[in-house]
Formats: sequence, C-alpha cells, structure tokens
Amino acid sequence: MKPQNVSASLFAVCLFILSDGILQAAEEIDGSKPNIIFIMADDLGFNQIGCYGDTPIKTPNLDQMAKSGIRFTQAYSGNTVCSPSRVSLFTGRDGRLMVNNSNKVQLRDIDVTFAHVLKHAGYDTALFGKYSVGSQMGVTDPLAMGFDTWVGMYSILEGHRQYPQILWRDGKKIRIEPNEGGKKRAYAQRLFADEAIKYIKQDHKNPFCVMLNFSSPHAELAAPQKFVQPYEKMFTENPYTGMSTGEPDDKYAWYYPEPVDRPNAVLAGMVTALDAYVGEIVKTLEAKGIADNTLIVFTSDNGPHDEGGADPDFFKASAPYKGMKRDLFDGGIHVPMIASWPGQIKTGRVDDTPLAFADMLPTFADLGDVDVNVVPRIKTNGKSIACRLSDSPSELAERTLYWEFGKQVGDPNSGIVGEVFQAARRGKWKAVKYGLDAPVQLFNIEVDPGESKELSKEHPDVHQEFVSLFKEHEG
Repeated sequence: MKPQNVSASLFAVCLFILSDGILQAAEEIDGSKPNIIFIMADDLGFNQIGCYGDTPIKTPNLDQMAKSGIRFTQAYSGNTVCSPSRVSLFTGRDGRLMVNNSNKVQLRDIDVTFAHVLKHAGYDTALFGKYSVGSQMGVTDPLAMGFDTWVGMYSILEGHRQYPQILWRDGKKIRIEPNEGGKKRAYAQRLFADEAIKYIKQDHKNPFCVMLNFSSPHAELAAPQKFVQPYEKMFTENPYTGMSTGEPDDKYAWYYPEPVDRPNAVLAGMVTALDAYVGEIVKTLEAKGIADNTLIVFTSDNGPHDEGGADPDFFKASAPYKGMKRDLFDGGIHVPMIASWPGQIKTGRVDDTPLAFADMLPTFADLGDVDVNVVPRIKTNGKSIACRLSDSPSELAERTLYWEFGKQVGDPNSGIVGEVFQAARRGKWKAVKYGLDAPVQLFNIEVDPGESKELSKEHPDVHQEFVSLFKEHEG
C-alpha cells in the first residue's frame, strides 16, 4: 500500500470514528433529560389570558407559547385556595390523600415533593417567588423540601405584598432597601423573574428544574406604571377606597387598606407584566441554546379572586365557568395550563385531557426517569401526563379527579374550618357538594360548563356513584 493510501485510509477511519462520536453525542443530547421550568401565577382566572377567550388583557408571550405548544383546556388546580393547591402540587396527592384540605395546611417533614424526586434524577433544583407552605425553617422550608436554591417569600402573608421590604435567600432574610420607608421601587414579580433568569444563565452540569411562583395577580393590586398605563383609559372603573375613607370598602379592606383608583387597569397590568416576564425567560433559554430541551409549564394555583378591588365579573375571569376562588364549581379550580417544549412539541395543539396538579409529580418523575415506587415515603395518586407532551400523544385512561375544601369561618384567613365542600369529575360528569349536609349536585360539564343544569334525577345511577365517593372521603 502506498503511503498516501495509508494516510487516506487512516483519515477515513478517523473521520468515521469522529462522525460516529458526533452522532452518539447528538443522540445523548436528543435523549437527555429535559430542563423543567414550572411557572405558576397566583389567582389568575381561566379567561384572563388571551389564548383562552375574549379577555381584553394583552398576553402575547403566553399566547405564542400556546400557539406553538399545548394549550390544555381541561386542567385543574389542586384546590380552590393557595395552600392546599400547592401542597397537592408538591406532593402529587389530591384531596383523598391530603391530611388537611383547608388553607392552613402546610407541608410536613415526612412529605416527599417533586423536587426530592428530581434530585433522585440528578437535577439541580431552584424555587423563586412565593412558597407559603412551610411552617418551620430548616424542616419544611424549600431547602428542606428538595430545592438547592431558594429566593422569595416564605409565609402566606408575605405573599400578599407586591413591594416587599424583606425576602428570603436560602433561609436567610434579605432587606429590599428600595422598598423601605414606604418606597415602592422593587416589584416582587420583577425580582423573582430576575432571579430565575440569572439562574438559567448559569452553567449547569446537570439538568435543572426551576419553579417560578409569581404572587400576582393576587391582591394587593399593584404593578409598574408601564404595564398599567395602556389600560388606564380602556375600562370603566369603580375606585377601590380601601380604608382611606375611614370605613372599609369591602371585607378585605382591613388587610388591603390602600386605595386603588383604577383597579381594573391595575389588575390587567399585573397580568401583562407576568406575560412580559415569561417572554424574557423564553428569550433567555433561546439565547443560551437550550430552549429545545426545556419544558415550560405555565398555570395558576386556583381561580380568580375578588380581593383588594379586583372584580372577576368585570373581566369574565372564570368564563365559561361558574364561581371563583373558594368555589368548587369549575370557576374556582379550572385553570389555564400551557406547555412548551420545542424539541418534543413541534406542532401546536389544543388538548382536552382532564388533568390536575397531583399529576405533576409523577409526570416530572417520568421525565427524569425515576420510578416513584423506589423513592421512600412517596404516596401519590396522580397520573403522569408525560405521554401527552409530544406530537404523538397517547391516551390516558379515564379516571376520577377529586377535590375537597375546608372553608374557614367568617374571615377567609381565620384558620377555623367551618364547612367542607367536595367536588369530583369523571369524564363528562362533574359533581359538587357544598357542605356535609348539602345535596350532591350532578352536571354534564362538557355541554354545561357553567354547571347550571342539575341532573341527579335524570341520571340516578351516576349520581349515586358520586354520593358514595363523597361519603367515603368526607371530612
């Protein structure tokens, strides 16, 4: 063999090895575990995002995510108020397995969260924003519940201020000096988004999971002027006076005492601000070149509120559903949910699969290739929806979703449970029971999303199934 032929042969072999290595590397990248970004708004109604209906609120970034990703139309929160909804999300349990379904529930030191599960898969984990379900620092705070990094609000009451004077960073209080002395210069949602963006920009040897919990558009009603200004002349307004007149404007005024001249414009601006921050996160992923292998899920913790001047009726915030926060009619628990994963979801679609927050833990376990049966102390009755997160989705078996809400007496934040509400859905059937001694109401949620026509007499067998279910789990 001539020398040049030997060189040519060696070059061909090297090229083959190099090419094979590149293909293997590409396969490893394509088959790698996805980054996960779970973004949750606070008290955002189903019809307060453009892609879900006829709202005048502008949400172009979320609308684009829905257009290119999956817009779930039958997604449900874990409950109709903050704390039990979040505990359901963290632990993968619905009301049947929850130890407490009132707003005073907290995570326990023995609970296993989806962050714990993802640590088994080698993920870096971070939480930014509102937490509100940890009762003891060092025991049930985010660092103890599976997150490596944490910046945000710890208690539920901290989460009700848009310009906080203190936040927490990895278990230590930090002063927000721009907001001290009555100043309002550092908007909470902006701070949370900035922390998430900074974290995403870091170099990660492992896949990462970011939980970004906005505390908006929950009251208090406030947002940077640049987001409010476009709406200031758009709406009819009924000013919220808080306690400025010496008399409470509503039952929440003692807690939200500051007046708001244009509450509709402010609430719209709050939602548009969230949309802008989500858009910045998407651009950060694209700029870093990791958007294709990053799953983003956007949702809300429950239905819309009427606190601090907010008027859900004005915006038809729950449409087409009945009720709002603190209801177990669909307006209180039927939430927007959008999934974007460009590497797996290349064609946008609408998905009408019924699902709930309890499904997130097993879904994330699937994405991280973790068998939940081998993780100690896990007790979940959620079902993975990972099979829906592609352009070739497979069907989920029909099942019964369940909610239970321990409503507080008088003051919604009293902590004293006065009534127990129950709700369940299986396929087209939805049942609601407003109190242990109340009748079970039956609705066909597919043809009657407003739950206006009660059908227990027309379908007694179906009705009895829900009666038995509620009896089994009441309390």
